[in-house]
Amino acid sequence: MSSSTPLGEFLRARREGLKPQDVGLPEYGRRRVKGLRREEVAMLAGMSGDYYVRLEQGRESSPSPQVIEAVARALLLDDDASDHLRRLARPREFRFRRPVQAQVSPQLLRLMDGFAHSPAFALGPALDILAGNAMAGALHEDFSPADNLARMVFCDPAGREFYREWERAAHSCVAALRAAYGHDPDSARIAEVVAGLSAQSAEFADLWGRHEVKSKTQEVKHLRHPRVGDLHIQFSAFTVNGAPDQQLVVYQAEPAGPTAAAFQRLAERAGTARAQKITTG
Repeated sequence: MSSSTPLGEFLRARREGLKPQDVGLPEYGRRRVKGLRREEVAMLAGMSGDYYVRLEQGRESSPSPQVIEAVARALLLDDDASDHLRRLARPREFRFRRPVQAQVSPQLLRLMDGFAHSPAFALGPALDILAGNAMAGALHEDFSPADNLARMVFCDPAGREFYREWERAAHSCVAALRAAYGHDPDSARIAEVVAGLSAQSAEFADLWGRHEVKSKTQEVKHLRHPRVGDLHIQFSAFTVNGAPDQQLVVYQAEPAGPTAAAFQRLAERAGTARAQKITTG
């Protein structure tokens, strides 16, 4: 049986990303394998080497929760990566797949429009921007198009200037996409985005191969808009109850700070763009 199952790929990548000293093992001489050996992970997890090999090769279809927890500890997985491992270890027939909703509800559109002084937009599982308010449109006005966060980071020339900490943004995008993949490894849209970006960006392909996982929740972002200046924002992502595969993303500024003033200038640009659209529409 092929070893290229989602579970096997994840285990192999995380094993290869560790050094013996990371897990308290001595390192003698030249090693012929990258990272830890399979038998070393098996020893750390308290299982036979043959059983762990079956896990990596996809020949063990229903590992127990205890086995998964032991492997997570052996590979030093954090909470996000451990949750990802549990999802990948779940037999396919027990995975519950909701139909992915590409449309944003009228209620969510009204909610985003209510954020008059904050960029707000809705994301799909593959990091597609499904809809946004006028502030989000003004914020992303230099992207052509502002359609998918991962494509904007890796393949749009504007991304290198817009994301002041580009490498951090790149890691964050790939880790979020990898987390979404864990929820639905059979997603045609995620596969399409990954294939397209891997063909266009060697940097994306390298990061995707590392199997780093991180869900989008809250973090600080440092952006640079060519017309309103530097932005130090608080990023927050919320799951949409009516469409669990979608996330509402809101960028907020510290009150009365430089970013709040820049947001005011951005709001003026958004108002001008809206007026022009109404006039020409």
